[in-house]
Amino acid sequence: MTGSDVTPSFRLAYVPGVTPTKWVRIWNERLPDVPLTLVGVPAAEAYGLLRGSGADAGFVRLPVDDADLSAIPLYTEQTVVVIPKDHVVAAVEEVSTEDLADEIVLHPLDDVLGWETLPGRPAFERPETTADAIELVAAGIGVLAVPQSLARLHHRKDLTYRPLSDGPESRVALSWPEERTTDLVEEFIGIVRGRTVNSTRGRPPTPPQPKTRGRADAGGKAGAKSGGAKSGAKPAAGKSGGKGGRAGSAAPKAAKRGKPRGRR
Repeated sequence: MTGSDVTPSFRLAYVPGVTPTKWVRIWNERLPDVPLTLVGVPAAEAYGLLRGSGADAGFVRLPVDDADLSAIPLYTEQTVVVIPKDHVVAAVEEVSTEDLADEIVLHPLDDVLGWETLPGRPAFERPETTADAIELVAAGIGVLAVPQSLARLHHRKDLTYRPLSDGPESRVALSWPEERTTDLVEEFIGIVRGRTVNSTRGRPPTPPQPKTRGRADAGGKAGAKSGGAKSGAKPAAGKSGGKGGRAGSAAPKAAKRGKPRGRR
């Protein structure tokens, strides 16, 4: 790393529902002299934070909304429906949007699923946040569809959730300003992609060279002695050409054709 790219710390943003613990632990093991600072940010504000130099990189929800940010998709989350524990939907293992036709489906302003058409019946007004919507679900006012990580984040003892089989899904990605792809950003990309300490950043591993000598040895000891034998040669041919030094299997065939003419 060059001195101009080294910063005193690395700032990592993350949106609600993302748990960066594993990657932070690996960072601290590999770069103990470069402190990593976590910056929690609402999903809708994550891109502005990255552009405004509030973080070096961040875990965001796709799609990335501008060409000046690079992104590496990481995983897709299961969408679930949050319901009261005594709700009729709690009796099944999975629900569809059709099953929600008669339900009031809450649609908070910070929704991350990007519905084209919201199922069920709309509420009179949209809750400000997902946390506000969870409170309304607990009050029996409606149900809420969210990524599973957000359902876990806002867990309550009086609520549960079920997978939604045909709803939109949320994808999580690592994003950073393209023009600020520093060495520290590259280091974190390597950690997220699972590169080991000894991996070369940005370079694919050198493919193993074919073991041509091993294939030649498979032809037998006689083929190795003759020097001119190919890897596909049979051991019998190697023996017949051992004394003459030139001939292979052709010499014995010529001798067989000459015997009948000698008897005449």
